[in-house]
Amino acid sequence: MGLESSALGRILDMYPLLLTSDPYSDIYPIFDFLLHTVEIPFPEIRKSIIRCPRLLVSDPETQLKPTFEFLTQLGFTGPNKLTSQTTLLLVSSVEFTLIPKIEYLVELGFEYDEVRNMVLRSPGLLTFSLENNYKPKVEYFLNEMNGDLGEIKKFPQYFSYSLERKIKPRNQMLMEHGFSMHLSDMLKVSDGEFRARLIEMQLQLVEDRQ
Repeated sequence: MGLESSALGRILDMYPLLLTSDPYSDIYPIFDFLLHTVEIPFPEIRKSIIRCPRLLVSDPETQLKPTFEFLTQLGFTGPNKLTSQTTLLLVSSVEFTLIPKIEYLVELGFEYDEVRNMVLRSPGLLTFSLENNYKPKVEYFLNEMNGDLGEIKKFPQYFSYSLERKIKPRNQMLMEHGFSMHLSDMLKVSDGEFRARLIEMQLQLVEDRQ
């Protein structure tokens, strides 16, 4: 499979049980599932494993298959099918991880189809913690930023940014100057670009007052 020794060492440190696993009965069925059921190209399986070593200790029948079927029904097919970047979703529990996140977003006021489109556009949404990511960021967005959920529909990547290191500082800078920005404009740019935009807005405000 072409794993570098450093990557292999890291994986074995994480899952020492692999040292005593039977390759034919324990490991090969996982590769077979990724290759023939999920249809990950053989050269890409290495990337899947490096990105999510837990795949190597996940049973194809009891873990990978049920999650794959759920994700397929959700819309991860065709152009949205799983890739080596998103196969880490396969180790998630449908009942305890995936469904609760979808239900939480629906309870916020999103339609199911809207949530579905959001996670297909940004699969990482299904990897974020409800308690440590979704809830504090939604609370801040609604209460401190007076945000409209429609903005999150357009820019679900909001949840991928750090609340303490990026969202709060940038929002506070805007509030101090009485400005506002769309979420994507506020978060997608570098710190330097953000400050440059802030200066431009200040200069424009001065010009408008003259």
